[in-house]
Amino acid sequence: MQHTAKTLMIGMFIAALVCSAACTKKNVPPPSADTAEAVEVIEETDLGAGEFRAIDPNDPVLSAVFKNIHFGYDQFSLKPQARAILDGIAAWMKENPSRLLLVEGHCDERGTNEYNLALGDRRANSAKTYLVQLGIDAARIYTISYGEERPVAMGNNESAWSKNRRDEFKIK
Repeated sequence: MQHTAKTLMIGMFIAALVCSAACTKKNVPPPSADTAEAVEVIEETDLGAGEFRAIDPNDPVLSAVFKNIHFGYDQFSLKPQARAILDGIAAWMKENPSRLLLVEGHCDERGTNEYNLALGDRRANSAKTYLVQLGIDAARIYTISYGEERPVAMGNNESAWSKNRRDEFKIK
């Protein structure tokens, strides 16, 4: 009888450990130094970033289509509002088959530089993946992460941070 009770208690302990591990929040590991270097190399050599141009806010057509999309804290999943904006971008890309798109991933200031570069990359690539699923050729979409280096809002509060957690778009 004691042997059965011990076995049962050990089994319950193992089950509790498994459940505990399964319920904990999974953090995305920070990138290696190679990842940060790769982002810099892409920016400097492959993109010709100067060739992509920002959307002119005075252009009523382009500024209506190419709006920034925003993300939750420590997230790279697309919200419904972001999907709606990306639907419009995909339609524009289909109407302009010779044009290229640059998706810039940005983060707020919280987290290490390396972590934010990786998170910005995931944000840019989530937009790219969605556009490819909508039928846009992946070869027409470039991504880059600026991490926390290019904030649009200054401040140490949620209002500023929420504006900085974004993807921006440039065209060529």
